[in-house]
Amino acid sequence: MTVYVVTIPGTLLGELTAAGRTELIRALRPSDPRSTGLGAAEDLDILSFYPDSPAFSLHLEVEAADTASAEDKARTLARAALGSAGLTADTAPLGDPVITGIARD
Repeated sequence: MTVYVVTIPGTLLGELTAAGRTELIRALRPSDPRSTGLGAAEDLDILSFYPDSPAFSLHLEVEAADTASAEDKARTLARAALGSAGLTADTAPLGDPVITGIARD
């Protein structure tokens, strides 16, 4: 298995409350790239919002056999975490996942 850092862009079209943000980060925490060498070296935040914009990025670290599996796994994790924060595909649509880091064993 290979460890991948996957970045998924999104747009926040609904409201993300403070409690929702806390829940989103809690749900994403197991995939936080900062907790591993790959993410720590890049100083990646799990969730980035852009100033004066509804755009955001999720940076997730996943273990998978190949890039397609890594992207699928990251998208599934992101959708589940957004759902736990009360956001749907309509209120927080996601763009295409991008592999931004690879660490092979």
